[in-house]
Amino acid sequence: MSSSDFHCVLDARAQLGECPRWDERERVLYWVDILQPALHRFDPATGVDQVFALPEHIGCFSLREGGGFIAGLRSGVWTLDDSARPVTQLAANPEDVRTSRFNDGRCDAAGRFFAGTIDEPKAGGHAHLYRYADGRLESLSSGLLTSNGLAFSPDGQWLYHSDTPNFTIYRRAYDAATGQSGASEVWARIEPSAEDRGRPDGAAIDAEGYYWSAFYEGSRVVRFAPDGTVDAVYPVPVSCPTMCAFGGDDLRTLYITTARAGRSADELQRQPLAGGLFAMRTDVPGLAEPRWRESA
Repeated sequence: MSSSDFHCVLDARAQLGECPRWDERERVLYWVDILQPALHRFDPATGVDQVFALPEHIGCFSLREGGGFIAGLRSGVWTLDDSARPVTQLAANPEDVRTSRFNDGRCDAAGRFFAGTIDEPKAGGHAHLYRYADGRLESLSSGLLTSNGLAFSPDGQWLYHSDTPNFTIYRRAYDAATGQSGASEVWARIEPSAEDRGRPDGAAIDAEGYYWSAFYEGSRVVRFAPDGTVDAVYPVPVSCPTMCAFGGDDLRTLYITTARAGRSADELQRQPLAGGLFAMRTDVPGLAEPRWRESA
């Protein structure tokens, strides 16, 4: 499936790199560092990584039709300008912002924005997956620890998301015309061991409808078939890959963000590229990332 292994394209030293997004118009990769809150703009043609600092944690974002971004910050869902400056709060975080922030999210093909939260103490299962529509947040799933891995099948019939600490990926029937979804069902469950605590973090869907999941603390990306079985496994040279995205002019470069927060000094010595941005060529292309439309 791959023509090469993952290699580091940017030694970013991110604390918690996340949410890579390929902008096919600018031919650049946007991504975030949640804990050193900033939106990054990486140009693979020049190797330049431009950093836009933010005043609070940013978990996810989508490109906005017409310019700028929509983003899930700690305090809620915001619009950002072209330099990632917060402009308008569209919806407040309905949870306790002392222990909750927005985490993984993206738009569906119609330009609707979906974003989940993280229960930072991971004690009460207070996180949700939300859809932002008609000026408000609607909860689609509750009782989560870390809402993650949001993706949509190419035909728009399935919505996928994971609860990372519970080692589970869910799916639900999805109506792309209305944005409504059916009941959540377990699609894939990962069995951890004492030696392997790899668990499903951020994800991307390829043009064949296969789901690529970054396994946090698992040093790998796993490609799942549409029936939930494992199709292929790709090693990553650091412990904590966080999310993948297809990019490049042919959408056949798979980019991976990674993290170094919480890693021991010994591990960082053995993995000095932790927190870097990695890339690998793939045989199957991905899909262009939808942009947020205010009218969606």
